[in-house]
Amino acid sequence: MNINQFLYQRSAVYLIGFFAFALLAFWGSYYSLPGNPMSFYVHFHGIFMTFWCLILIAQALLIRFKKYHLHQLLGKASYLIFPILVISTILLIHATLKKSEMEDLGTYLSMALMVNATIVLVIIYGLGMIFRKDRFTHARYMVCTIFPMFTPLTDRIIYNYIPGLVNFAPKLEGFPVVPFFGFLLADLIVIGLAIWDWKTHKRKDVFLIVLGLLLVYHVSLFTFYKFSAWRLFSAWFFGLDLTAN
Repeated sequence: MNINQFLYQRSAVYLIGFFAFALLAFWGSYYSLPGNPMSFYVHFHGIFMTFWCLILIAQALLIRFKKYHLHQLLGKASYLIFPILVISTILLIHATLKKSEMEDLGTYLSMALMVNATIVLVIIYGLGMIFRKDRFTHARYMVCTIFPMFTPLTDRIIYNYIPGLVNFAPKLEGFPVVPFFGFLLADLIVIGLAIWDWKTHKRKDVFLIVLGLLLVYHVSLFTFYKFSAWRLFSAWFFGLDLTAN
Protein backbone atom coordinates (compact mmCIF):
# COMPACT_ATOMS: atom_id res chain seq x y z
CA MET A 1 0.00 0.00 0.00
CA ASN A 2 1.33 3.44 -0.91
CA ILE A 3 0.76 6.48 1.23
CA ASN A 4 -2.01 7.89 -0.97
CA GLN A 5 -3.99 4.68 -0.52
CA PHE A 6 -3.32 4.82 3.22
CA LEU A 7 -4.62 8.37 3.47
CA TYR A 8 -7.84 7.52 1.66
CA GLN A 9 -8.49 4.06 3.06
CA ARG A 10 -6.88 3.79 6.50
CA SER A 11 -6.28 7.25 7.94
CA ALA A 12 -9.65 7.24 9.74
CA VAL A 13 -8.54 4.21 11.77
CA TYR A 14 -5.44 5.99 13.02
CA LEU A 15 -7.29 9.23 13.69
CA ILE A 16 -9.80 7.25 15.76
CA GLY A 17 -6.82 5.75 17.59
CA PHE A 18 -5.47 9.24 18.28
CA PHE A 19 -8.85 10.31 19.67
CA ALA A 20 -8.97 7.18 21.82
CA PHE A 21 -5.62 8.18 23.34
CA ALA A 22 -7.03 11.67 23.93
CA LEU A 23 -9.96 10.17 25.81
CA LEU A 24 -7.55 8.05 27.85
CA ALA A 25 -5.31 11.02 28.61
CA PHE A 26 -8.12 13.34 29.70
CA TRP A 27 -10.56 10.80 31.08
CA GLY A 28 -9.72 11.30 34.74
CA SER A 29 -9.45 15.08 34.58
CA TYR A 30 -12.17 16.00 32.09
CA TYR A 31 -14.32 13.49 30.19
CA SER A 32 -15.34 11.43 33.24
CA LEU A 33 -16.35 14.56 35.20
CA PRO A 34 -19.11 16.20 33.15
CA GLY A 35 -20.96 17.37 36.25
CA ASN A 36 -17.97 18.75 38.12
CA PRO A 37 -17.48 22.52 38.17
CA MET A 38 -14.71 23.60 35.80
CA SER A 39 -13.73 26.94 34.42
CA PHE A 40 -15.36 28.27 31.28
CA TYR A 41 -11.98 28.20 29.54
CA VAL A 42 -11.48 24.48 30.17
CA HIS A 43 -14.91 23.64 28.76
CA PHE A 44 -14.59 26.07 25.86
CA HIS A 45 -11.32 24.50 24.77
CA GLY A 46 -12.35 20.94 25.59
CA ILE A 47 -15.51 21.16 23.50
CA PHE A 48 -13.85 22.62 20.43
CA MET A 49 -10.80 20.40 20.60
CA THR A 50 -13.17 17.43 20.75
CA PHE A 51 -15.06 18.86 17.75
CA TRP A 52 -11.80 19.17 15.85
CA CYS A 53 -10.79 15.56 16.48
CA LEU A 54 -14.25 14.37 15.42
CA ILE A 55 -14.10 16.53 12.28
CA LEU A 56 -10.78 14.96 11.28
CA ILE A 57 -12.26 11.49 11.76
CA ALA A 58 -15.46 12.40 9.90
CA GLN A 59 -13.53 13.90 6.99
CA ALA A 60 -11.39 10.79 6.65
CA LEU A 61 -14.49 8.57 6.73
CA LEU A 62 -16.30 10.73 4.18
CA ILE A 63 -13.37 10.41 1.79
CA ARG A 64 -13.15 6.66 2.46
CA PHE A 65 -16.79 6.24 1.46
CA LYS A 66 -16.56 8.78 -1.39
CA LYS A 67 -18.96 11.31 0.11
CA TYR A 68 -17.06 14.18 -1.46
CA HIS A 69 -19.84 16.77 -1.31
CA LEU A 70 -20.32 16.27 2.43
CA HIS A 71 -16.54 16.37 2.85
CA GLN A 72 -16.44 19.77 1.17
CA LEU A 73 -19.31 21.12 3.27
CA LEU A 74 -17.66 20.01 6.51
CA GLY A 75 -14.39 21.48 5.28
CA LYS A 76 -16.12 24.84 4.87
CA ALA A 77 -17.52 24.53 8.38
CA SER A 78 -13.94 24.22 9.63
CA TYR A 79 -13.36 27.84 8.54
CA LEU A 80 -15.49 28.77 11.54
CA ILE A 81 -14.67 25.94 13.95
CA PHE A 82 -10.89 26.10 13.61
CA PRO A 83 -10.54 29.83 14.47
CA ILE A 84 -12.79 29.29 17.50
CA LEU A 85 -10.55 26.38 18.51
CA VAL A 86 -7.52 28.66 18.30
CA ILE A 87 -9.25 31.37 20.36
CA SER A 88 -10.25 28.80 22.98
CA THR A 89 -6.66 27.59 23.14
CA ILE A 90 -5.22 31.08 23.61
CA LEU A 91 -7.73 31.81 26.38
CA LEU A 92 -6.97 28.53 28.13
CA ILE A 93 -3.22 29.20 27.93
CA HIS A 94 -3.71 32.64 29.46
CA ALA A 95 -6.04 31.35 32.18
CA THR A 96 -3.56 28.58 33.02
CA LEU A 97 -0.63 30.98 33.27
CA LYS A 98 -2.59 33.45 35.39
CA LYS A 99 -2.88 30.85 38.13
CA SER A 100 0.67 31.93 39.03
CA GLU A 101 1.13 35.26 40.77
CA MET A 102 3.89 36.40 38.42
CA GLU A 103 5.75 35.30 35.33
CA ASP A 104 8.73 33.04 35.95
CA LEU A 105 10.65 30.18 34.29
CA GLY A 106 7.48 28.09 34.24
CA THR A 107 5.73 30.86 32.31
CA TYR A 108 8.46 31.01 29.67
CA LEU A 109 8.47 27.23 29.24
CA SER A 110 4.67 26.95 29.20
CA MET A 111 4.47 29.70 26.60
CA ALA A 112 6.93 27.89 24.35
CA LEU A 113 5.12 24.60 24.86
CA MET A 114 1.57 25.81 24.31
CA VAL A 115 1.74 28.98 22.23
CA ASN A 116 4.25 27.61 19.74
CA ALA A 117 2.27 24.39 19.39
CA THR A 118 -0.75 26.52 18.50
CA ILE A 119 1.27 28.50 15.95
CA VAL A 120 2.48 25.31 14.28
CA LEU A 121 -1.07 23.93 14.25
CA VAL A 122 -2.31 27.10 12.56
CA ILE A 123 0.45 26.93 9.94
CA ILE A 124 -0.24 23.28 9.12
CA TYR A 125 -3.99 23.89 8.88
CA GLY A 126 -3.34 26.97 6.74
CA LEU A 127 -1.16 24.97 4.35
CA GLY A 128 -3.88 22.34 4.18
CA MET A 129 -6.37 25.00 3.14
CA ILE A 130 -3.99 26.57 0.62
CA PHE A 131 -3.61 23.17 -1.05
CA ARG A 132 -7.25 22.14 -0.62
CA LYS A 133 -7.64 21.63 -4.41
CA ASP A 134 -4.65 19.25 -4.46
CA ARG A 135 -6.38 16.39 -2.68
CA PHE A 136 -3.33 14.34 -1.75
CA THR A 137 -1.31 17.32 -0.49
CA HIS A 138 -4.37 18.57 1.39
CA ALA A 139 -4.90 15.17 3.01
CA ARG A 140 -1.28 15.00 4.14
CA TYR A 141 -1.42 18.38 5.85
CA MET A 142 -4.77 17.74 7.51
CA VAL A 143 -3.60 14.43 8.98
CA CYS A 144 -0.50 16.25 10.25
CA THR A 145 -2.58 18.64 12.35
CA ILE A 146 -2.54 16.00 15.10
CA PHE A 147 1.23 16.20 15.66
CA PRO A 148 1.41 19.58 17.48
CA MET A 149 -1.21 18.15 19.86
CA PHE A 150 0.81 15.14 21.01
CA THR A 151 2.25 16.46 24.27
CA PRO A 152 -1.03 17.20 26.10
CA LEU A 153 -1.81 13.51 25.58
CA THR A 154 1.60 11.97 26.19
CA ASP A 155 2.28 14.10 29.28
CA ARG A 156 -0.92 13.01 30.98
CA ILE A 157 -0.58 9.37 29.97
CA ILE A 158 2.97 9.30 31.35
CA TYR A 159 2.10 10.99 34.65
CA ASN A 160 -1.04 8.89 35.13
CA TYR A 161 0.02 5.47 33.89
CA ILE A 162 3.81 5.26 33.46
CA PRO A 163 5.28 7.80 35.92
CA GLY A 164 8.61 5.99 35.94
CA LEU A 165 9.37 7.60 32.57
CA VAL A 166 9.53 11.01 34.24
CA ASN A 167 12.94 10.09 35.71
CA PHE A 168 14.31 9.59 32.20
CA ALA A 169 13.16 12.96 30.85
CA PRO A 170 15.84 15.59 30.15
CA LYS A 171 15.92 18.42 32.65
CA LEU A 172 15.84 22.20 32.39
CA GLU A 173 16.93 24.09 35.48
CA GLY A 174 16.35 20.88 37.42
CA PHE A 175 12.80 20.29 36.13
CA PRO A 176 12.03 17.17 34.03
CA VAL A 177 10.82 18.06 30.53
CA VAL A 178 8.25 15.31 30.06
CA PRO A 179 7.01 16.75 26.72
CA PHE A 180 10.30 15.44 25.30
CA PHE A 181 8.68 12.02 24.92
CA GLY A 182 5.74 13.43 22.95
CA PHE A 183 8.15 15.40 20.79
CA LEU A 184 10.21 12.30 20.09
CA LEU A 185 7.16 10.20 19.21
CA ALA A 186 5.77 12.85 16.84
CA ASP A 187 9.13 13.37 15.14
CA LEU A 188 9.70 9.65 14.63
CA ILE A 189 6.26 9.17 13.09
CA VAL A 190 6.69 12.12 10.74
CA ILE A 191 10.17 10.89 9.74
CA GLY A 192 8.66 7.49 8.99
CA LEU A 193 5.92 9.10 6.89
CA ALA A 194 8.50 11.21 5.02
CA ILE A 195 10.57 8.13 4.18
CA TRP A 196 7.44 6.23 3.09
CA ASP A 197 6.33 9.18 0.93
CA TRP A 198 9.73 9.35 -0.73
CA LYS A 199 9.85 5.62 -1.42
CA THR A 200 6.34 5.40 -2.85
CA HIS A 201 5.82 8.80 -4.48
CA LYS A 202 9.25 10.47 -4.53
CA ARG A 203 7.73 13.38 -2.60
CA LYS A 204 9.94 15.57 -0.43
CA ASP A 205 7.50 18.30 0.49
CA VAL A 206 4.70 17.92 3.03
CA PHE A 207 6.13 15.66 5.72
CA LEU A 208 9.56 17.29 5.59
CA ILE A 209 7.95 20.72 5.94
CA VAL A 210 5.91 19.48 8.90
CA LEU A 211 9.02 17.91 10.41
CA GLY A 212 10.86 21.23 10.10
CA LEU A 213 8.01 23.08 11.80
CA LEU A 214 7.87 20.53 14.61
CA LEU A 215 11.63 20.64 15.17
CA VAL A 216 11.61 24.44 15.47
CA TYR A 217 8.74 24.16 17.94
CA HIS A 218 10.43 21.43 19.94
CA VAL A 219 13.76 23.26 20.08
CA SER A 220 11.91 26.40 21.23
CA LEU A 221 10.95 24.72 24.49
CA PHE A 222 14.59 24.09 25.34
CA THR A 223 15.99 27.42 24.18
CA PHE A 224 13.50 30.30 24.02
CA TYR A 225 13.43 30.86 27.79
CA LYS A 226 17.04 32.05 27.53
CA PHE A 227 16.18 34.98 25.24
CA SER A 228 15.13 38.34 26.65
CA ALA A 229 12.74 38.91 23.71
CA TRP A 230 10.84 35.75 24.63
CA ARG A 231 10.74 36.68 28.30
CA LEU A 232 9.40 40.12 27.40
CA PHE A 233 6.77 38.62 25.10
CA SER A 234 5.76 36.13 27.79
CA ALA A 235 5.49 38.89 30.39
CA TRP A 236 3.36 40.96 27.98
CA PHE A 237 1.02 38.02 27.32
CA PHE A 238 0.88 37.22 31.04
CA GLY A 239 -0.14 40.78 31.80
CA LEU A 240 -2.99 40.96 29.30
CA ASP A 241 -6.48 41.22 30.71
CA LEU A 242 -7.84 38.31 28.65
CA THR A 243 -9.27 35.99 31.28
CA ALA A 244 -10.88 36.24 34.68
CA ASN A 245 -9.19 34.66 37.68
